Amino acid sequence: MTYRVTGKWIARPAASAALRYGLAFASIAAALGLAHTFLYFHLPQPFAAFALSAIAITFWYGGTKPGIVAAALASIIRYTHWSEVSAVSRVLYDVVFVIFALLMVGVNRARSELEVRVAQRTAELTRANEDLSLEIAERKRAEEKLRQSEAYLAEAQKLTHTGSWVWEVAGRCALHLSEEWYRIYGFDPEEGMPAWDKRLQRIHPDDRAKWQQAIDQAISEKSDYEVEFRLLLPDGKVRHLHTVGHPVLDASGNLVQFVGSSTDITERKQAEEALRQAQSDLAHVSRVTTMGELTASLAHEVNQPIAAAITDANTCLRWLNRDHPDVEEAREAASRMVKDATRAAEIVSRTRLLFKKGTPQWELVDINEIIREMVALMRSEVTRHSISVRTELAEDVPQLTGDRVQLQQVLMNLMINAIDAMKDGDGTRELAVKSQRAENEQLMVSISDTGVGLPPQQADQIFNAFFTTKPHGTGMGLRISRSIIESHGGRLWAADNSPRGASFHLTLPVEAEAHE
Repeated sequence: MTYRVTGKWIARPAASAALRYGLAFASIAAALGLAHTFLYFHLPQPFAAFALSAIAITFWYGGTKPGIVAAALASIIRYTHWSEVSAVSRVLYDVVFVIFALLMVGVNRARSELEVRVAQRTAELTRANEDLSLEIAERKRAEEKLRQSEAYLAEAQKLTHTGSWVWEVAGRCALHLSEEWYRIYGFDPEEGMPAWDKRLQRIHPDDRAKWQQAIDQAISEKSDYEVEFRLLLPDGKVRHLHTVGHPVLDASGNLVQFVGSSTDITERKQAEEALRQAQSDLAHVSRVTTMGELTASLAHEVNQPIAAAITDANTCLRWLNRDHPDVEEAREAASRMVKDATRAAEIVSRTRLLFKKGTPQWELVDINEIIREMVALMRSEVTRHSISVRTELAEDVPQLTGDRVQLQQVLMNLMINAIDAMKDGDGTRELAVKSQRAENEQLMVSISDTGVGLPPQQADQIFNAFFTTKPHGTGMGLRISRSIIESHGGRLWAADNSPRGASFHLTLPVEAEAHE
């Protein structure tokens, strides 16, 4: 750009050689004409002054070479029109013209150099102005994009109920709190950033220790932290939050800030609670449905000890009604009656427990005891279908933490499925229940049968909801059973037996785990 503008300034005098050299002749001619006019009116002859002016004009507007031509023309005219002037005067005039010409050459050169510098400076200023205009335009575009990005971020935080924040470790003061953060914590942005103590007061009293422990550990280890806690707002509302923080270190490796986000997960917690309640209700319905299917067997199971108790009571009465009452025999009959009544009461109690609806009760349970209870509950059903039951219960199996009713339901579902798989088949019918220790501080329970086995090509679908191979099945038993076992921190899976039948295996952790 500078070269172009400079060339323009330098080339401008050479735009028309005819005009420039014509200016030399015209200016000298004008000087000669003025001198003759002055002579006509008998005025002093000022040709020298007019010639110098003509030379100056030519140098200024025509350039150096036309100016020299004008000086030469002035000298020639001086010799030809004023020959009466003495030789000394002519020489002096010529010296003056030459000196003036040289001066004008210097002035013209200085003028050209000045024009070039001005052109260069003008070009630089123009370029700087263009660059500045581009920079301003780019900055405006960047600011507009930043405003749009901030607006998009604020909208995204509002949609996801996530607030961003930055707080300083040294003074525990907040450096940045987003609008969504203010909404979640219930503060007014117009009142400015709340102090650390005010923010701490919004945390639920029961969760402050957990929150403070996470913060202290992150500061001590200069590490990320992640914690879930509740907020207790002034109006009494409770909000569940999931907070993630990331440390910011300076050049020396010192911890200076934490930057992170807090997400309002209240709706998710409510949905999880509703889902747990729905699963609990569904499990209860499944238990009631299963117990309904076993009504005949349960009635027979209860009827046996009741009938035996009635027989023992009649026997006791006969021993007492004799002429010489046999008290010892009567006592033995009464003892048998008590045992039979107790057995009937236990069956009724276990049945009522399975019908009971309520929240899970986590307690220490003996898995072998639960297996024995379920085997006793299924006795009539397996007898009716000529199925033998074999139990292999390890004596060193420790107790575990779980919900007794839910574990009973799982074993009952698996045993009923085994009975259904064998009741219409030929050959040996055997239901095997085994408990043993497993790896990683777990225990394993296996329930095997000699039935039809797993459905071919569909073995991986048996735990899906509403999948069933029974004509009147709901397809929820195995799905519910797996959900129960997984909620206890265990696994439930199935495998084919050789040569026939299927086995269901479940593992449960011995150590107590946290359950929601």
